[in-house]
Amino acid sequence: MILFCDTSALVKLYVREAFSADVERMAATAEAVAVSRIAWAEAMAALARRSREHPADEDAIETVRSRLRADWPEFAIVEVTQPLVELAGEYADTFALRGYDSVQLAAARILQEAVSGELCFACFDVRLQKAAKVLGMRTLGRTQ
Repeated sequence: MILFCDTSALVKLYVREAFSADVERMAATAEAVAVSRIAWAEAMAALARRSREHPADEDAIETVRSRLRADWPEFAIVEVTQPLVELAGEYADTFALRGYDSVQLAAARILQEAVSGELCFACFDVRLQKAAKVLGMRTLGRTQ
């Protein structure tokens, strides 16, 4: 099984939050953990925001950034291509998704179509999770 993590799920591998243990368990048993290339920018932006809002946590956040930098080459990266963003545009309309959520879904779908095994889409947005289920993906998220 391949675990595709949107950014909310990816961050749970590094920051202790609700459902972090679930994502960690799935990642530990997965053949590979995949992410979209945009997850890097989204994760770093989330960490920067957390640092601004909680300056006392800066050292811990820098540790998380360092761990993510070290681990990044181990992830299977789905590149953002023109066909992917066109599919994302369709998904944004079809499923009423925000821009980057539709890119995440399109990345997972392209990966799902490219691999022969099972793919599990980990996300923590209810609308995004419902869209993944409509596309036939196994999901991991807050409705579990």
